[in-house]
Amino acid sequence: MSTRTALSLLCALLPFATALAEDRPELKAIGAEQIVEEEFVYARAGNVELRAHSYRPKTATTLPAIVDIHGGAWSSGDRNQGSHYDRALASSGLYVLAIDFRQAPEARHPASSQDVAAAIRYLRTHAKRLDIDPSSIGLIGSSSGGHLAMLAGFTPNDSAFRGTQIATASGFATADDLNAGVRYVIAMWPVSDPAHRYEYAKRVGRDGLIKSHEAFFGTREVMQQASVPRLLRAKEAKELPPLFVVQPGDDANIPREMTFDLLAAYQDAGGRLTYQFYPHQPHAFGHRPSADTDRLLTSLRDFIAAALRM
Repeated sequence: MSTRTALSLLCALLPFATALAEDRPELKAIGAEQIVEEEFVYARAGNVELRAHSYRPKTATTLPAIVDIHGGAWSSGDRNQGSHYDRALASSGLYVLAIDFRQAPEARHPASSQDVAAAIRYLRTHAKRLDIDPSSIGLIGSSSGGHLAMLAGFTPNDSAFRGTQIATASGFATADDLNAGVRYVIAMWPVSDPAHRYEYAKRVGRDGLIKSHEAFFGTREVMQQASVPRLLRAKEAKELPPLFVVQPGDDANIPREMTFDLLAAYQDAGGRLTYQFYPHQPHAFGHRPSADTDRLLTSLRDFIAAALRM
């Protein structure tokens, strides 16, 4: 191709690229926007109604969206657990949907994953009403929520993750034919390999974690099947969205070698990866204000902004 031809092609493409850039909402600094919060039912599984808490910046523009999946060893916690970072991310220009989902002991894997997929489909179904961009949806998960976020992000339309009904204007209905793929995944101090963490919990005498694993997965074989590194190495991951992984240095819940195995598996699979390590910080430090939490929030905002530009 000649230089003149290349320049002509570039000039022809510039207006299109500029139009795309103008249509894409840009994230702002943390704290730049005031937010409005709302509570509602987003889905139903059997007779169980699942609630969500939304955080929306006070702006008239169409927004990118993110689903927050809380931690609690698949057996505790609720949609309000991540409120500190949910409010911060919303204040930078994101619509944040923090969800409840079925947990142990009432439910077992893959019930939680079915509910996470339903939350993504809820946002896509209601994108026009909520004034969000349905192509911009990402996931953020903390601890066991990080595990659920990666399962949903890497195998978004798995047949095992179907069945939860989403709320509609006329009641509840399944939307399982709607794509549940996402733009990016953030996994903070994630339980990436439940079988590995189960053995770690037994080794260090963490009875509460042991019981939670058994209540949610039933057997070690099911834990192994739900291992994110395993599904990556088995080439069962259907999508490899940009991944951001956070590891605290003094995390007594997440053995560091488990996280390193996740990083290696994702890189070997060809995924785009961002990793941050926070020395001397405990498990789930990002739920509380601190200088490191502020640094983390800025890094999350920058990662999301970059992922939305891809």
